[in-house]
Amino acid sequence: MINKLLIANRGEIACRVIKTANAQGIKTIAVYSDADKNALHVQMADEAVYLGPSPSKKSYLRGELIIEKAKELGVDAIHPGYGFLSENAEFANLCAKNNIIFVGPPASAIEAMGSKSAAKHIMEKAGVPLVPGYHGDDQSEAVLKGAADEMGYPVLLKAAAGGGGKGMRQVWSEKEFSQALNAAKRESMASFGDDHMLVEKYLTRPRHVEIQVFCDTHGNGVYLFERDCSVQRRHQKIIEEAPAPNMSQSVREKMGEAAILAAKAINYVGAGTVEFLLDEDDSFYFMEMNTRLQVEHPVTEMITREDLVHWQLTIAEGKPLPKQQNELTLTGHAFEARIYAEDPNNEFLPSTGTLRLLRTPKENDVVRVDTGVVEGDEVSVFYDPMIAKLVVWGENREIALKRLISALGDYYIDGVSTNIDFLKRVATHPAFVAAELTTTFVEKHHDSLFSATSEDAASDDAASDDTQVNIPVMALLSLLNRKVSRSDKTPSVWSTVGAWRANANHTEILTLLCNQEEVHVGVKHQRHGTEDAWELSVGDNSYNVKGKLVDSALHATINGYKSTFTYSDNDGVFTLFNKDTHAKFSLISASLGDDNDDNGDANFSAPMNGTIVAHLVEKGVLVKKGEPILVMEAMKMEHSIIAPHDGAVEEFFFNPGELVDGGATLLAFSTKEAAEV
Repeated sequence: MINKLLIANRGEIACRVIKTANAQGIKTIAVYSDADKNALHVQMADEAVYLGPSPSKKSYLRGELIIEKAKELGVDAIHPGYGFLSENAEFANLCAKNNIIFVGPPASAIEAMGSKSAAKHIMEKAGVPLVPGYHGDDQSEAVLKGAADEMGYPVLLKAAAGGGGKGMRQVWSEKEFSQALNAAKRESMASFGDDHMLVEKYLTRPRHVEIQVFCDTHGNGVYLFERDCSVQRRHQKIIEEAPAPNMSQSVREKMGEAAILAAKAINYVGAGTVEFLLDEDDSFYFMEMNTRLQVEHPVTEMITREDLVHWQLTIAEGKPLPKQQNELTLTGHAFEARIYAEDPNNEFLPSTGTLRLLRTPKENDVVRVDTGVVEGDEVSVFYDPMIAKLVVWGENREIALKRLISALGDYYIDGVSTNIDFLKRVATHPAFVAAELTTTFVEKHHDSLFSATSEDAASDDAASDDTQVNIPVMALLSLLNRKVSRSDKTPSVWSTVGAWRANANHTEILTLLCNQEEVHVGVKHQRHGTEDAWELSVGDNSYNVKGKLVDSALHATINGYKSTFTYSDNDGVFTLFNKDTHAKFSLISASLGDDNDDNGDANFSAPMNGTIVAHLVEKGVLVKKGEPILVMEAMKMEHSIIAPHDGAVEEFFFNPGELVDGGATLLAFSTKEAAEV
């Protein structure tokens, strides 16, 4: 029996496990680092134990220390969550040696699937269909490239020890191979301490479909249907759904049976996921098996109404599976959208900072929010930047999708960049609505998915329709906030704007900065009894506005139409939210002036906190426009600094291995021709 459970993880998944454990009357122990001393999972657990400094290698990856703490506290079992030690065979063995239940598969199963190359050989022997590729031990570039040349491009380079999209590169032509291989090897070594690579034929229109499996110690195995995880960026999932749309019952059963065959081939126990590529002709191929609970497990829970963590704990206690295959039912449809602190318009680079505003959709039987953060928390450079998982259910795909779109409209976050607006564009895209899903969805529809926030799209209308609608609301917020600031006698940006005379027929000009463009708003003060009101003019349009601020809510009346917005003030940059609005603006002086920079196209600043990985060129050597000159890494994701024009690096200000702050200037670059060194 499990009476005391230590969760060797953090964030959302730790909170998720604690909820089920509490429901089963199991006492929980959280672990934490310096960065997480006040984290939600620490507050939720019955007890918490300190592991060390913020970097995961010095805290959450210290397996021996976690075992030591577990023994001191009389722990019966350890749940590893996902990531960190969840697929670490050595840690699973340590648990077994110390008579602590590891809530996961046996170490032998983890080892068998830990190497993608070895896993392919096992699956081949078991009769599970495989994608054509090279999975050999000879890792010379000549051999790997020869395999790629033979099968024909495009090919996919994959880290044998990898997961989560790390150490993967698509290679579309022979000339790209060497650079892609070196980048994939570096990323794989940084993430997994291993640069062994696989080379596989890259299917151009596949779907990514995975099967949730469970096996017990009594020889029983079931599959809890499938999830479609095709929509991805940088090989990481964006929106998952279950069941897979337009998938026949026949293919579902064949894929499920293949997944069970894969699990039985390694004597699997517990929760696992077998991932397949599904081609247009309904043929499918084994990709890999994840020997843990998946991030996207909630969509399976929604369509089966089963608690998969409860299943994990039941099996870990040595009990048989709660249900057999014929007892499992699939009802309705579910989506999961991953809410990340990241900038989709900057190659999805993670965003760090304080969650100054955090409002989530209301949870109920059909809307679920799995998170490990609260308002005021810091999104740290040390860990994955996922803020939450938004999960919705509907009687069918159409209803579920409507609920997803509505719930995304109710998710308000400020203080960091997020992917929420991008998720809205994906969920409302005609191809997604029509379930035209492939792993290249984002690339195929790039222009329409990103045009809403591109510089080109905003260039002609300051004015885009969305912005134009919100200008009166922005101006109203400016006026009301200024009034509050003055009544509190608190210096603010509002006090710098123009002359103002209360109760006078005075007209002033507010200048708003939105979408990198100035918008001028004429303001005439009015008074309706004791209530302040204003007449606004924007171009040829006029608006009568009034409203009030209550906490972080703006109650606005624009030409008699009432609406409510949530707003956030981030050091003078304001953000307005409602279901249809996510608008940022600031108030500036009309005489701000020009600040032109002849080198405005050159950006050699660190996009965020991270580590310098490599200098790709020598100082003084002439490079061409578009050529990568430096690689930095943050949160195990690489980002290249590109030459904005022909020139040469005069000086690198940081060496490989050094940690740099976001915004720091990384190098000096000259446009002058330089002699080759």
